[in-house]
Amino acid sequence: MEAIRKQATKLREQVARQQQAVLKQFGAGGYGGSDNIITDEAELQQHQKLEKLYISTRAAKHFQRDIVRGVEGYIYTGSKQVEIGTKLSEDSRKYGSENTCTSGNTLSKAALCYGRACAQMEKERGNLLKAFGTQVAEPLRAMVMGAPLEDARHLAQRYDRMRQEAEAQAIEVSKRQAKMRETPVNTENVLKLESAEAKLKDLKSNMGILGKEAAAAMAAVEVQQQRLTLQRLIAMVESERIYHQRVLQILEQLGSEMISERQRIEAPPSPSVDSMPPPPPYEEVNGVYASQMHNGSTDSMGYFLGEVMYPYNAESDVELTLSIGDYVVVRKVTNNGWAEGECKGKAGWFPYGYIERRERVLASKVAEVF
Repeated sequence: MEAIRKQATKLREQVARQQQAVLKQFGAGGYGGSDNIITDEAELQQHQKLEKLYISTRAAKHFQRDIVRGVEGYIYTGSKQVEIGTKLSEDSRKYGSENTCTSGNTLSKAALCYGRACAQMEKERGNLLKAFGTQVAEPLRAMVMGAPLEDARHLAQRYDRMRQEAEAQAIEVSKRQAKMRETPVNTENVLKLESAEAKLKDLKSNMGILGKEAAAAMAAVEVQQQRLTLQRLIAMVESERIYHQRVLQILEQLGSEMISERQRIEAPPSPSVDSMPPPPPYEEVNGVYASQMHNGSTDSMGYFLGEVMYPYNAESDVELTLSIGDYVVVRKVTNNGWAEGECKGKAGWFPYGYIERRERVLASKVAEVF
């Protein structure tokens, strides 16, 4: 009978060890823990909370590491782009300053403009890469490698080891309780059971204290991870937004300069005024300037609006300076190529061939005439 009892005890111990191994293998613990220890509800919730915190902080750490790696790669490739762009800028400015083309200097001017703009853009790119390094990569790298996270993880791992020790001790207590039921009571077995139960009680008490400490540390790290990572992402977006805005401004200015130069060389030559006689004189009558007819004849066409197509610089006090895009109220036109009118509050003569008649004009443009 005694042999049967011993065999049954060995079988129960073997089954308990197998159950322990299965639970450890297939348990949901994120850092090696399991829930097969008999505990109260508060301790179980504490264990589950710590497990979730461990998983959350580990995922955030990996995300921070991914951001750092991505930014470092961007900085590396961006630095190569800065080198290439800077070299292109230098070559463009060199051509613009040294070119001796006999058919004009339009391309030289464009090359100088492009070289200057390219240098400005590469400077902005360098500033962006510097901001990525100091405002994004360095703070996140420090967080990943920092002491708070490692200390919190060590606390969680200590709690896990203590919990496993408590599980093993609970099994030991169960074995001794079974032995007490199966064998006659003796003082030695009673003392061993009481010692095992006292050790289990101490382990549970220490485990509860350490669990709260580890959970508090992990929660603090989780909050810091979330806040810092979000701040660095916002800083990265803001730095890139500022970079693209400034590059867009540089490109818009460069485009306007190059298009203006292209229009200048492609535009037809302005009408010649060398063969035209001088404009008629101006006389003030009752506070109003009036033009005299040249050679006693004037083509009267009535008032109309004209748009300036070519710039004209006045060469005398009776002439009117015009800029491309201005609108003029034309009051009279002579038969020798001169027209008289008013633009921006000033009146005078100007070559009639420099304007084109307009039937419809925006009200804002009409307001600019007077």
